[in-house]
Amino acid sequence: MHQRRSGKTTPFNAATPDSDAQRDRARIIHSSAFRRLQSKTQVLGVGDNDFYRTRLTHSMEVAQIGSGICEHLKQKYANNLTVSQQIPSFFQIEATCLAHDLGHPPFGHGGEVALNYHMFGYGGFEGNGQTLRILSKLGEYSDKHGLDVTRRTLLGVLKYPVMHSEVQSTELGHDAPLPAFKPPKSIHDDEEDVINWILSEFSPQDRDTFRAIDDQSGKRRAQFKAFDTSIMELADDISYGVHDLEDALALGLVTERQWREDVLQQAHEDSPLITDGKFYNDKLFSPDSRDRKHAISKLIGYLVPQIVVERQQQFEHPQLDLQATLPADVEHTLELLKRFVFKHVIRSADVKAMEFKGQRIIMALFEALSDAPEQLLQPSTLQKYQQATNPKRVICDYISGMTDHYARKQFNQLFGTGA
Repeated sequence: MHQRRSGKTTPFNAATPDSDAQRDRARIIHSSAFRRLQSKTQVLGVGDNDFYRTRLTHSMEVAQIGSGICEHLKQKYANNLTVSQQIPSFFQIEATCLAHDLGHPPFGHGGEVALNYHMFGYGGFEGNGQTLRILSKLGEYSDKHGLDVTRRTLLGVLKYPVMHSEVQSTELGHDAPLPAFKPPKSIHDDEEDVINWILSEFSPQDRDTFRAIDDQSGKRRAQFKAFDTSIMELADDISYGVHDLEDALALGLVTERQWREDVLQQAHEDSPLITDGKFYNDKLFSPDSRDRKHAISKLIGYLVPQIVVERQQQFEHPQLDLQATLPADVEHTLELLKRFVFKHVIRSADVKAMEFKGQRIIMALFEALSDAPEQLLQPSTLQKYQQATNPKRVICDYISGMTDHYARKQFNQLFGTGA
């Protein structure tokens, strides 16, 4: 059985050798896609301020939290072989976490919507799906297999193991408003061969269950994710809810009154935000950055030790059946923090305006490159375009790999207006 698609032979099991995981981590760190994250939007626009996080610093923080979660779980489940043997190593979880945002396009979710609009009917676009595409096909390590990382790393980043065409609304048409093209959580139809390879060593029943679609809510979506993915997603959620809160506080985007109304009034009585309320109120809203950092660190120090591992009782293989989760009361605290950031930062007028502007840049670039590929595409990209069975995917890959700055520069060169 092949651990890498290029043909290196080692069995897929819980104990992916550290040397393989370390190699994955190195390939990700040295990839051009990873470097470009330093100039891609996390929440606020790159260039507006030197303090806040980019996709690169966010990915590094997610990796640090992910490794902390694994260390906690190794200690907690040291005497439980079923769980302890499945916990990823330091190198493995870092590889998964560092890679998790590689596919996000310029201008964040605004760019994602614009690309999905243009790829409607051509396999779709979604940031997590593009991450899988970079790792498995586009990365510079291999001509055919991208960064050629191990099966376990690919499984770890596979947040939504369903195809775009399986979950995209069939009622959409290009006359629908742009926000309607918010992409469903999925992988691109072009990567069906990759997901088949990732899951090929699991039993047929496990494969079918893992790829099953939940449509009970009226919205078709993936139901399951692997154990490593559940750890990475918790690290991502903690970073989003806590570190992005730090950015909002440092930049004066939220007030103590908003904090009291939207967080404290809804927190459970046993939440540390209540039981240790004076500490958090004083430190988070202190003008001293060291005070804020102290509170942020303490919040993470509260959340990570609460994580437990549960069985879903759905799969034969523990790598699919085990899930890292937070107890409901602790998860409620984290959800309050995430909703607070979403309401007052992500949906703020400034961020929505930036998102709208970025969407228009991506829309215009895609249309221009589609209309005049021979004139506007780089020679190497043009060759791929001319040889592709799905040429729009080549344009999508090209634009999604741009940084915010480069996309603006290309727009200005083509249309001669400031952006």
